[in-house]
Amino acid sequence: MNNDRTEKLQTLIDKIKDVDTAMMSTMDEDGSIRSRPMRNQQIKDDGAIWFFTGYESGKSHEIKNDSHVNLSYAKPSDNLYVSVSGKATLTKDKSKIDELWTPAMKAWFPEGKDDPNIGLIKVTIDKAEYWDSPNSAVVHLIGMAKAAITGERYKTGDHDKMNL
Repeated sequence: MNNDRTEKLQTLIDKIKDVDTAMMSTMDEDGSIRSRPMRNQQIKDDGAIWFFTGYESGKSHEIKNDSHVNLSYAKPSDNLYVSVSGKATLTKDKSKIDELWTPAMKAWFPEGKDDPNIGLIKVTIDKAEYWDSPNSAVVHLIGMAKAAITGERYKTGDHDKMNL
């Protein structure tokens, strides 16, 4: 992995690692976009994000039909918003299920790790974009005042588009 990609990926991981839930968007057979909340299980340094899923779920069928997905992360308390585009694959890899399993997953998979419907979605990141603003009202007020005085556009915080 080249250094620029590694740095961008690490920046992205640092931003989303503490956000527990992502909205995963997939494409339905009729072309409509469907989103649902998904609990992050693992974010790897190589740009892979893992989620548990019902292997025979609607989203699994949508991913089999079109592997392009979008993950939207939001942490409004920190004024952090992230959009991740990538490709999803489905797996029933037993060793990966064992690695990611937590007792809380039994709520969705009553038979545990051996539930016949248990599966994983691996999202490999292609592109990402984030908006990260200071959450202090005073900082925002000072920034807006400075922009008004200097005539420069108000910069709300960090923003970047990444091709990974």
